[in-house]
Amino acid sequence: MTAFYQDRAVQQRLTEFLGSDLIEQATSVYLTHLDGCTFDRRSLRPPSELDWFLQRDLDIARSVADTHSLLLHLDVEYVNFDSPAEAYLNPQRAFALQEPVVAVIETLLLEWGIRPLHLITGQGHHFVWRIKLDSEVAQQLVQHSPAPELVSLCEKRLPTLLHDRISPDMQKAFSGISLVMEYLVHRVKERAAALCEIPVEITAVHVGPGTSGQREIISLDISEYGDPLASRVIRMPFTNYLKPSSRNLPSSAVPSGLPDVIHAIPLHEMNVQQALGIQRDEDAVMELARRACVRIPEQAMGTQHLLNSYLASRLRRFHQFFYSAQHEPKDRWDETYRRVPLTELPNCVQHLLEHPNDLLLKPAGMQLVSRSLLAMGWHPRHIAGLVRSKFEDPQFRWGVDWNLYEPATRADFYTRIFAGLYETGLDQLVDFNCVSTREKGFCFLRPTGCIGLEQQRHTLLTHQCK
Repeated sequence: MTAFYQDRAVQQRLTEFLGSDLIEQATSVYLTHLDGCTFDRRSLRPPSELDWFLQRDLDIARSVADTHSLLLHLDVEYVNFDSPAEAYLNPQRAFALQEPVVAVIETLLLEWGIRPLHLITGQGHHFVWRIKLDSEVAQQLVQHSPAPELVSLCEKRLPTLLHDRISPDMQKAFSGISLVMEYLVHRVKERAAALCEIPVEITAVHVGPGTSGQREIISLDISEYGDPLASRVIRMPFTNYLKPSSRNLPSSAVPSGLPDVIHAIPLHEMNVQQALGIQRDEDAVMELARRACVRIPEQAMGTQHLLNSYLASRLRRFHQFFYSAQHEPKDRWDETYRRVPLTELPNCVQHLLEHPNDLLLKPAGMQLVSRSLLAMGWHPRHIAGLVRSKFEDPQFRWGVDWNLYEPATRADFYTRIFAGLYETGLDQLVDFNCVSTREKGFCFLRPTGCIGLEQQRHTLLTHQCK
């Protein structure tokens, strides 16, 4: 165990973030590590085995699932599609670009009466708070779970270790939180987009190059809500942040100058620029651990205000429309989703649906398919059904473990996100054209010529203005 992880204050802060002052009473459902690996149920351990991770000097994460509370978590990150390590090489710029977004988030949360724990990571900010499982607002979130049939599919994917620790109501509440967090990032994007030098996107959606010549965004990353509760984790403050050294880049592409030491820390009695210096200095991080609490705050009243705001919103009405339809039954897919005449689609969309692995795993691929099929008059839930049918087709040799991640939930989430942005008017379709699609890397020209996107864009804009 390193001197850093041997530090008693660091260990106390880690325990605190797990839900208690005593590790034996921690409420986090499990611990795992985040050192560049995909989620692996074999790496899950109970919180009481924290020392196992400390001994191995790992980048530690706790489950979003908690035995006493529902956690709400918003992840904001600078993402550069041309230089994935850019945030680590030039953190001052990466974080300065995020400042307008962070200011909007803090203002909105304060308007609702939410005071979250604010953490700084290597690429951005985490805002996290909780509500008790037995609170009134938690019970309301259970009732707002939009698709009971998907809850049961998520339940079937529970690792054996978690069978008695994550209840159906916890998964239902998580599904309800997904809708509310989508509303939150809508409000953030609405206010912050005009204040930022680079695009503000929900999830890591590819964009074309901006004034810097690079394809870069501020991501409002709520992608955790597109998967089962059991599969999602939050990086813990005061752990070793190993992401810079585990980008899965070929050795020839690894840039020089990556930091040797970096830690996720709370933004406590300092500004962001000061935090960037502290998180790369182990001694300073250990000193911070002696005075900075990282207990996740309980914010039931503020969350109730946020829920009430969502329920009165235009997005809520779209969600009701979205879930008014059902996916086609699986035994009818050969007569429905698998008989879609792809040749009537723009070439880029046709290629995407014919070769979905891994294009449909990228948010920009889901965005392109969603926009195109909306223009053809599809109900958005059936767009999700079509995507689901691709995810569940073994011929595409998906690298995703669909026995852990749930394909229908994933398909619903991303289709709902992109259709909702269009239906509420936040997506003005400025990049729904052939030039932008080529810049994003999603143009696939064919010898027969190109059926372009411009007519579809015109159709959608005409409908949007009505």
